[in-house]
Amino acid sequence: MRLLIFLCWTMLVFSNCQSQTKSVEDRKVGGPCEGCEAIYEYGTQALNAVDTLPDFETTDPKLKVSGTIYQKDGKTPAKDVILYIYHTNLEGIYEAKPDAIGWAQRHGYIRGWLKTGADGRYTFYTFRPGAYPGGQEPEHIHLTVKEPGKSEYYIESIHFEDDPLLTVAKRQNMNQRGGSGITQASMKNGILQLQRDIVLGMNIPGYEP
Repeated sequence: MRLLIFLCWTMLVFSNCQSQTKSVEDRKVGGPCEGCEAIYEYGTQALNAVDTLPDFETTDPKLKVSGTIYQKDGKTPAKDVILYIYHTNLEGIYEAKPDAIGWAQRHGYIRGWLKTGADGRYTFYTFRPGAYPGGQEPEHIHLTVKEPGKSEYYIESIHFEDDPLLTVAKRQNMNQRGGSGITQASMKNGILQLQRDIVLGMNIPGYEP
């Protein structure tokens, strides 16, 4: 009997840990967002403001992405915001591992999670992804955010100013969710570096009451 009680208690604690960032009280914002629930798939790992995505060490061109996440006013740093990142490999494929589960089956294994501190800053290390096969879609890095009190929502992907596939038409169709995702990468100390600041709620449907 005691063993049964202990097992039930353990399962309850584990369940609470797994869902500590997702609440039924979160206000729904952002509209439809297929795959955004992947932001909760970090499991039990502790999240930090800096992360290194898989294959960074072995793949070129290496890329460092930094930025600040701001509250709706565009000035106040936003604390405790989770940022989920994923992108393709160099061939433009969301490559999945044979044992992949959940959204890793579709988003692939090149992904990571960060959580901002009081300064709202974040940094992740990865490599510049490839465009989709066929050359119809520009290179990009997907971003999803989860801020306290609101549901998860996607923001404008990171795009590269010098990408020839980033046509005028594609630029005009961007909604600038969370701010513009078009960035200028420059080489510093042997690694491409760019900045992508994020403004929570900017151009996000249903964000304002």
